Amino acid sequence: MQTGYVVLFLIIPTVLVGCCVGNHKIRGLQQNITHQHYRVVKGEIFMMPCKMCSKIEEEGNKGVSYDCGSQYLTEAKHSGNYTCHPGGSKFHLQVLEKTSLQCPEPEDSSIMLVASKRGKIPCPGLNCYSTDVSWYKGNNTPWRSRLCSMENGELIFAKVSYHDTGVYFCDRLITEQGVTWTFRRAVNVTSIPRENATYPPRIAHPADNMTEVVQLGQPHNLTCEVYFPFEIKFLPEVQWYVNYSGSMENMTLLHMQSQQQNRVSFEEYVVIQTAIINEVTPLHLNHRYTCIARNTVNTISATVKLKTEDEKEFDVFLSYVLSPPSAEVEGGLTLSSPSRPDSDVKECLSSLDPLNTEEGNTQRALEVLLPQVLEDRWGYRLCLLERDVLPGGAYTNDVVHAIQRSKMLICLLSDDYLSNSNAVFVLESGVQALLHNSALKLLLIWTNRTSKSLVQPDPPLPSVVQRALKVLPSLDWTSGKPASATSNFWRSLKKAMPNHRVKLVSLMQNQ
Repeated sequence: MQTGYVVLFLIIPTVLVGCCVGNHKIRGLQQNITHQHYRVVKGEIFMMPCKMCSKIEEEGNKGVSYDCGSQYLTEAKHSGNYTCHPGGSKFHLQVLEKTSLQCPEPEDSSIMLVASKRGKIPCPGLNCYSTDVSWYKGNNTPWRSRLCSMENGELIFAKVSYHDTGVYFCDRLITEQGVTWTFRRAVNVTSIPRENATYPPRIAHPADNMTEVVQLGQPHNLTCEVYFPFEIKFLPEVQWYVNYSGSMENMTLLHMQSQQQNRVSFEEYVVIQTAIINEVTPLHLNHRYTCIARNTVNTISATVKLKTEDEKEFDVFLSYVLSPPSAEVEGGLTLSSPSRPDSDVKECLSSLDPLNTEEGNTQRALEVLLPQVLEDRWGYRLCLLERDVLPGGAYTNDVVHAIQRSKMLICLLSDDYLSNSNAVFVLESGVQALLHNSALKLLLIWTNRTSKSLVQPDPPLPSVVQRALKVLPSLDWTSGKPASATSNFWRSLKKAMPNHRVKLVSLMQNQ
């Protein structure tokens, strides 16, 4: 059992309301000092016996002053005569070396008493001196206890309480060469609920099978808060593991911060252990993370899974209708052009600086330009029906599912788009998602091939779409506009985009 050093306080005893049976008293202190002699042991702690006292140095000069109630570690230099203030009473203090004591003693005078059980406090050196002992607790006056008694100089508790924690003092009177000395020793008593744990630890956080929200590209801390029952040999163990692919058989210890622990009640300690993920990647979402806590009774665990902020697979579902080949007359490119070599696309992208566009770069079909900017330059995850949806399914189901998997729907509105029933269905499905309190963002981009004033396309637009076109957020894109207007378009688009899971810092360094 780990214990502290001897605690010794120099305190003058006076009669106090007793708590013990018989003639023995547990007493507190009053400031009623006469000329007396006290012995203490070097290296032990004491408190001065009066409100204020000063050590009397040579030639009558007053030395260092001490306040009553302040604790001091006894040193040889503390030996000497003291004057108490107010009143002028005097006392003499003698500091002894431990090696000068009559019989060997253990290094400490600290004990633990188990609550709700019978307990006793021995006076240090009891076997070497008289058993005629007076007991005190601290400098409280008065102090009361439950049933207590004296047996052979030991203080006995019939039933220990957690209130019994504190410093207890035992005084013995020793007469040498006609001088009566008060030899004061102290015992530091700690009341404990038990010696050994009787139940396993309890994980307060996280709950088992809990899911924590993370942001890819950002750091994330996994925190485990565990409550342990008190035990004398308190060696709590809390650790974080990663379970690859969710397998409990394939676990690796995570990098963790220093464990923190605090006693939160008479019965329990809380231990907090934090594991650090420096940068969350999509790979982290495939694993599970387990906090394991153990004590001498049992081992418990709680497992956590990570998810993206809104569990969306795509940042943007981009909806458009491919321009007919005649659109190349404007200088644009179309994805449907079989004669367009891959080099044309790369040249288009490499020559593009969306936030500082030269006028010559504005003469491109937005259906070609926009996916390349969003994916290759800005790092967003796009959903394109012709590329990311498996063929053979029902178109309506594919559209609804694609919207559910995306944070944002962007529709490139043109005459062809508003006249295409499939494209209008995409727009209408997005509007319906908004009406059902979905977190989906919806942005309209009007191209130079149509106008907001379009009244009746063929076939007519659903009424919910007609109303939505008047109120939904929108941007205007027109080929051939001055470079400044085009640059404003890209800036506005960038502000309207959702947060995505990859870092944009490196992608946007040259923007």
